[in-house]
Amino acid sequence: MTSQLKATQRQIKATDAPKAKVIAEKATPKKSKQIQFDAQVLIEKRAALGLTQKQMAQLLGASSLSVYKWETGHVHPRAAQLERIAEVLKLGKRKALALLNPQ
Repeated sequence: MTSQLKATQRQIKATDAPKAKVIAEKATPKKSKQIQFDAQVLIEKRAALGLTQKQMAQLLGASSLSVYKWETGHVHPRAAQLERIAEVLKLGKRKALALLNPQ
């Protein structure tokens, strides 16, 4: 009798295991791609665009003090700011100037 009970329990575990895995996969949020911040890249891109820290801050939707702190390494930007920084780093000079001076 106990061997039948154990065999039944093994069958139940075997059938429930794939379901549990699927539920666990759905429950765990997928991690978005991590963006690495490098202050030197921000400095070089700002210089290549010919922008001041104030202008870069306007493009990023941040304060010029924040840009200064990011460039000096005193503070690292938050995740939402990192996404915006990544977008701005992809801009060319004409597009950046067009965004700063809409006509």
